[in-house]
Amino acid sequence: MGWKRTYILLVGMASFMMKAYAQQTIQFSQYVFNGLAVNPAYAGYKEDWTLNLSSRMQWVGIKGAPQTETASIDGLLNNFNGNVGLGLIATVDRLGPESISSLYANYAYRLRLDELDTKRLCFGIGVGVMQYSLNGAEFNATDAGDGDIPAGTVSKISPDFRFGVYYYTPKFYVGASVFNLLSNTLINATGNTPIVSEARTVYLTAGTMVPLSEFIDLKPSFMIKEDFKGPTNLDLTGYLVLKKAVWLGASYQTGFVTFNKTNLQGGLNETDAVSAIAEFYINDHFRIGYSYDFTLSKLAAYQSGTHELSLSIGFPGKKPRIVSPRYF
Repeated sequence: MGWKRTYILLVGMASFMMKAYAQQTIQFSQYVFNGLAVNPAYAGYKEDWTLNLSSRMQWVGIKGAPQTETASIDGLLNNFNGNVGLGLIATVDRLGPESISSLYANYAYRLRLDELDTKRLCFGIGVGVMQYSLNGAEFNATDAGDGDIPAGTVSKISPDFRFGVYYYTPKFYVGASVFNLLSNTLINATGNTPIVSEARTVYLTAGTMVPLSEFIDLKPSFMIKEDFKGPTNLDLTGYLVLKKAVWLGASYQTGFVTFNKTNLQGGLNETDAVSAIAEFYINDHFRIGYSYDFTLSKLAAYQSGTHELSLSIGFPGKKPRIVSPRYF
């Protein structure tokens, strides 16, 4: 695929988002290991302070294709009762001439539901800011001096917050969250034309751990993402967990229309991608993961798939506590 066709493709994608005035939030194939990225109530789930790093390189081979990095850290404020979880997450998302950077502080209040402290109902809120940047130099205006296209790079900072609920037991979890609660505040990057805002997005996640033998477990999970503008996204994932140390999995990601959305183009291919995922726990506090996504749409002929790397490091406290296993 020549660079001219690549550029036209990316500009077309960006132009579509400008016309719609909304953009979908990011999504990771390894969302199970990056819970704070989809739910602020996840903060403190693993109790020990945990650092998570993720990098997603989408549609490799296409110039200016989406690329996302995120870094987060979360843990308990007080190990004595574990009622308060705190977290911080930073994200940079780039697509061709535009980029969105964000930083959120997260607070979760964790209600203890049993004597053994194996079940918790958590309520979380995230407060932060987003910076939207657009490099007008990468556009080729049809009309010279088009006021809707900036001459150089412009940016705008906007406040935002998110809310979530998360319930877990040793072998089951379910969570719901809503992001971009201030999405009606359009980001006016050029000073005279509203360009884009993050679409208000709802996440629903759930998963369970099913023992198959003494050394093998099955962990199915799903995630539904709804932004009320584009197709509803569904991610179905399953892992075989070997001795709690090696996770081998696959996922199927698709889109479907749940109700009448008049702004959607007809005839869209609803199938998105399939993924192969591998996670390795070097020890109880160090994990490294990799996933490869293969697009099933017509775009597959122009790119070499999507690569995603992730890493987590736990920092155990000085006073060890007896807690139920953290499989999610």
